Amino acid sequence: MAVSSSRHWQGKADPFSVVAASLVSQLPDQQKTSESPLSWFRGVYLPPALHPLNKTLVEGNKWKDADSTQEKRRSFLHDFCKKYNSRKKLQTHLVHLVSRIYVEDRHKVLYCEVPKAGCSNWKRVLMVLNGLAASAHNISHDDVHYGKHLRKLDSYDLKGIYTRLNMYTKFIFVRDPMERLVSAFRDKFEHPNSYYHPVFGRAIIKKYRHNADEEALKTGSGVKFKEFIQYLLDPHRPVGMDIHWEQVSKLCYPCLINYDFIGKFETLEEDANYFLQLVGAPTDLKFPKFKDRHSSDERTSAEVVRQYLKELSKEERQLTYDFYYLDYLMFNYTSPIV
Repeated sequence: MAVSSSRHWQGKADPFSVVAASLVSQLPDQQKTSESPLSWFRGVYLPPALHPLNKTLVEGNKWKDADSTQEKRRSFLHDFCKKYNSRKKLQTHLVHLVSRIYVEDRHKVLYCEVPKAGCSNWKRVLMVLNGLAASAHNISHDDVHYGKHLRKLDSYDLKGIYTRLNMYTKFIFVRDPMERLVSAFRDKFEHPNSYYHPVFGRAIIKKYRHNADEEALKTGSGVKFKEFIQYLLDPHRPVGMDIHWEQVSKLCYPCLINYDFIGKFETLEEDANYFLQLVGAPTDLKFPKFKDRHSSDERTSAEVVRQYLKELSKEERQLTYDFYYLDYLMFNYTSPIV
């Protein structure tokens, strides 16, 4: 476990823990074990406490640089949240707050899934850690995403949620927002897809493409990046948001949940293998290097992103940056030149 056992916040009890414990104690016994508690934290001043990582399982000096980087990221996010949330209170259902978090009980870790930031391979690793597979390399894409082998935190009762939030090592991996956005577009709209084309593609083409032909309206295939951005920025979208391009601030609530480890896609392999050391993973388990799907495609790099952004007007580029403004700030990404 990579979280210290002391739970203190500026000399006082951690407000996250205090309110959670209070909520649990106030529930009738049958509600304490219910599978879908609609309880929430209200009136909690944030951010919660910043706890030191437990590094007792890390051997040698190999990870010295990774550790230094990690401490800087944690401190940066904590300071940002302290400033940003100084007068804000949590008004969110606890169950909604943790709906993207996967649980691995053997090594006591919680992983908040950020799509297009290595999440498929992270779920493979969690399955190996949990004893559900011998190797991450033998797990198919469909098994990872549709097999329902891993439990999410919102499937536990309130006490189970609270205990794991307080005691397990919570980690998140993020990515440059524009790269993540373009990667999602390429994956969902530039390849055949039996869900995103009919559900999102048809709605996008119908609303944003003038004189769309019958075939495009029927299949939803061939969405252009500019049309996708028009949909993204539209306050009256014809179809809702999706986790693949939702802001990390709304997927994982980094200022409301105190993540113990912040990895980045840009340093994925080093960060991931350092984290596995921290939580005592088997020494032969390394983070997979392979690309989950469309392996022949060029990875979405900064240069690839620039080519896509050329399709947008300066105003659209600025509005897209503004849309992900919090993600840029929280994780100290350099804002693009728009």
